[in-house]
Amino acid sequence: MNTYASPPLVDRLFFDGQCPLCRSEMKQLATLHDDRLELVDIHSYQPEPGQPNSAQMLKILHLQKADGSWLKGLDANVAAWQHTRWGWAFRVLRWPLVRALADRIYLAWAEKRFARRYACGNYCMGGEEGL
Repeated sequence: MNTYASPPLVDRLFFDGQCPLCRSEMKQLATLHDDRLELVDIHSYQPEPGQPNSAQMLKILHLQKADGSWLKGLDANVAAWQHTRWGWAFRVLRWPLVRALADRIYLAWAEKRFARRYACGNYCMGGEEGL
């Protein structure tokens, strides 16, 4: 569990604001979520000490809970949708038999999306190597 000195008062979902699919989902989520969720575009955010860096957040979805703990990947997505009336529909992705397959599919998609959008030749986070 990564934490930093001052956890947010709400859950914060960090998303790639330059990804059309990500923007589309966040647009939907923005109209449906309650006031305990904040949507944060990674490209307009400077991570604080103890937080994952921007490159890590761009690779897979990250959500920082109000208690300072972190969720990644589909766990982050499902947690974000719990702030809407549709949260129940996303919980199926965390059922034991579905979870393993859903996580593999998400991680394969996230890896391809990141490679396609941010191959180091196109985008290097502040000169960081090994994206």
